[in-house]
Amino acid sequence: MSIHDDIERVLIDAATLQARIAELGAQIARDTGGEPVLLVGILKGAVLFLADLARAIDAPVELDFMAVSSYGNTMQSQGRVRILKDLDDAISGKHVVLVEDIIDTGLTMSYLLDLLRQRGPASLRVCALLDKQKPRARHITVDYIGFPIENAFVVGYGLDFAQRYRNLPYIGVLKPEVYQGRKNAGG
Repeated sequence: MSIHDDIERVLIDAATLQARIAELGAQIARDTGGEPVLLVGILKGAVLFLADLARAIDAPVELDFMAVSSYGNTMQSQGRVRILKDLDDAISGKHVVLVEDIIDTGLTMSYLLDLLRQRGPASLRVCALLDKQKPRARHITVDYIGFPIENAFVVGYGLDFAQRYRNLPYIGVLKPEVYQGRKNAGG
């Protein structure tokens, strides 16, 4: 059995993802005027997106990462954000773009924006591959959006369920029986 069998439907195919990421990279390069930009990837989900986005920016790019937890072992945010890995270097005076796989409740991103603003970046923007279209617990401004999506349980291209499905080359809607525990995820 293949992990593809757990996908109800493909929401965004690989070619569409790559075309939109190229557009986002060009927009970021324009907005920063070709100045160096620091992409801060939120681990683990944003890794694939960040790698492709970095290659799409025609300007000097630095990379750093943060790991945060707001879900624990549940499917919904618990409202508490914990920093599991902080940035390696200072961001003072740098043009920073936080790169996230998906914006859902807004709680994690709101927390990160407040935290990083205190560190004095020259600019601080948010780039999200996916923007779930549903009411948010916190209002945040997302400067660069790859795709607005329906309120569905999506996986692939870095997004996971129980650490699986990140390696899918597309964004797919996971079959409910997989995440509701009626089927052994991934096979």
